[in-house]
Amino acid sequence: MDLNQPMEENYANPKICFFHVLFKGAALVFYILFSLFIGNFVIIFVVTVLLAALDFWVVKNVSGRILVGLRWWNEINDLGESIWKFESLDQESMARLNKKDSWLFWWTLYLAAAAWIVLGIFSLIRLQADYLLVIGVCLTLSIANIIGFTKCKKDAKKQFQQFASQTIASQFTSSLQSAFSVV
Repeated sequence: MDLNQPMEENYANPKICFFHVLFKGAALVFYILFSLFIGNFVIIFVVTVLLAALDFWVVKNVSGRILVGLRWWNEINDLGESIWKFESLDQESMARLNKKDSWLFWWTLYLAAAAWIVLGIFSLIRLQADYLLVIGVCLTLSIANIIGFTKCKKDAKKQFQQFASQTIASQFTSSLQSAFSVV
């Protein structure tokens, strides 16, 4: 074992990672098990959508901030236009985020949506249109987080590039000024 390498073998935020996965898994497992063995649509709808809503809230407001340093929300202005708002940590803080935490965040975000799509296909094959409503709500919440965090990540990269460009430009101009002031 090399003692000079940083210890990034573990999750930096295991409790947050646990809850990030918990509600996704709980919604999927509850939906699958209850639709296979119980079949009471009202209970399946209410509990699954509640679990998916809890997942949406935890991802958007807790695990997104802590695991990947991103936060997003959408506002409607006075003209009725939808305005996306993005927040991210500064580049130095983003670089210090745990890679395993980030990996878990992104992969579970996409895998949960893929699982809902597969379940939707099975509901279509079995001609269970009412269960498509549950899947549609859960998939919509998953996709909203995917879109929000993807846009937020792109916005953070764009802000970093603008900051880097401005820093390089100011360094260049100050170098030019100091070179001409010597002459």
